[in-house]
Amino acid sequence: MVESAGGEPDDGTAEVLDRPLPDGVRRRVVQIVSDGFGGLTLAELPGQLRQYARFTPTRRAKFAANAMAAALENDTLFRQRIGERLREAQAELAGALDAGSPPPAADPLDVAAAAYVLRPPGWVKLVTAAGEEAQRADAERADEEAKAELERLRAELAAARGQTRAETERLRAELEAARREAESMHRKLRGALSDVKRGEAALRKATAETEAIRAEGQAQLSAAESETRRLKARLGETEAALEASRRAAREGRSVEDMRVRLLLDTVLESAQGLRRELALPPVSVRPAETVDAVEPGRMSPKDIAARALSENDPAILDQLLALPQAHLVVDGYNVTKTGYPTMPLEKQRLRLLGSLSQLALQSGAEVTCVFDGAELAAPVLLAPPRGVRVLFSKPGVTADELIRQLVRAEPPGRPVVVVSTDREVADGIAKAGARPVASVVLLKRLSRG
Repeated sequence: MVESAGGEPDDGTAEVLDRPLPDGVRRRVVQIVSDGFGGLTLAELPGQLRQYARFTPTRRAKFAANAMAAALENDTLFRQRIGERLREAQAELAGALDAGSPPPAADPLDVAAAAYVLRPPGWVKLVTAAGEEAQRADAERADEEAKAELERLRAELAAARGQTRAETERLRAELEAARREAESMHRKLRGALSDVKRGEAALRKATAETEAIRAEGQAQLSAAESETRRLKARLGETEAALEASRRAAREGRSVEDMRVRLLLDTVLESAQGLRRELALPPVSVRPAETVDAVEPGRMSPKDIAARALSENDPAILDQLLALPQAHLVVDGYNVTKTGYPTMPLEKQRLRLLGSLSQLALQSGAEVTCVFDGAELAAPVLLAPPRGVRVLFSKPGVTADELIRQLVRAEPPGRPVVVVSTDREVADGIAKAGARPVASVVLLKRLSRG
């Protein structure tokens, strides 16, 4: 052990490292501490390192590096114990450091790490020198790597330049070939366009010539057809005249008689053609039949009224409906409200229409039943019974007015019978030539079945 000038052992503990421990030296120090774990008991380890006692040296160096470096720096007893294990493991290196002459062939990082753990006199210089040496070695290595990388990059650049020049030459050659091909295609395209234009011009000229020839041919054909028709007409006239002359000569008639006969035949044929065009039907009515009169054996409404029947006798209604083409017009609600006023309107209509259908079937007369539309809350949907026409008056028009319109629509002379107890309706239709009948008469006739 080296002694200081005061007679106390100089173990280097008074020396202090004024800079951080170099990374390379620190890694070697951590490895020395990790290797020294195996020779220490659990009680000899600092409290913060005991949890890593069962780790392998490799895992211990990986997971407890910071803790071991801190314990080595701050715990002198722990550092001395690790130093004893280092002296046992590397006695030659430890003796050289104690003597102040580290082996020249030893790795500077190993020397610095051992000096940091053993703390011989001058260990700070050894650690600093080892750090500087390591930095210099790193710098030289980095410089060599940079030079190697630079050479590699220069080689790659030269190769890339050569490849670029070759690619450029190839592309330039391809571009030149493409340019020549494009120029050739342009020349061919211009030639083709010229040929197309010449062909279009020739086609237009040929089309125009063809149209002119076709028009001339059509004109000649039309002229030829006209001349043919004219010649055929003259030939027909000549043949007709010749035939007429022959017929006149055969019959011994003069030319004047032949012309008159020819004119008469023309008039007759024109009349027959007019009859076919008009297609008039054969005459079935003679003028005398259009005069309004009473034929023997036929009765009119006035004849029936003159008979001895009562106005309330339903037989008078049968006689009226027996007239040819008789038309029975019924004031619907007037009849139903006279016969069955307590029933709902819908059932009144259905009952009356069913009875009128039977009457129409029995008499063969035309039957029209009129209802007042003002009595309805909504339009009525019903299927009219067979043989009965059902009409509802429009809004603003009464059933009485609709009945008068029906009477006025009939031609004069047709038997029209109107069933209503309304005095105004009866007087109005009587003036128009219709025969009024009371509602009770119709009800009696319908009840008879």
